[in-house]
Amino acid sequence: MPLFLTLGLALTIAALTLMPVPPGPDGVSWMDKLAHFLAFGALAVPLAWRHPVHWRAVALVALAYGGAIEIVQPYVGRSAEWADLLADGLGAFGAAWAAAQIAHRRRAG
Repeated sequence: MPLFLTLGLALTIAALTLMPVPPGPDGVSWMDKLAHFLAFGALAVPLAWRHPVHWRAVALVALAYGGAIEIVQPYVGRSAEWADLLADGLGAFGAAWAAAQIAHRRRAG
């Protein structure tokens, strides 16, 4: 189940981050970074929860996925940003670590 949830989240993230941005006023910059943080945090949680010993690997794969998306974005009319990748990494590592800690405690108790 965690694998299917992760794959569904990955596809949703790809769709949302690779769709062309509709014309109009620019959004609030920090809201975009918050969205990246939350999305990649959510992406890392299911597998880090299921495999808490491997939370670092889960977070690294999520970060690599974020990097791949940033590389592809200029080809679909979006801009690649280092700040987005940083937010991806902070979200993935923070959420994976937290999920692993909670999973360890639940299994120990």
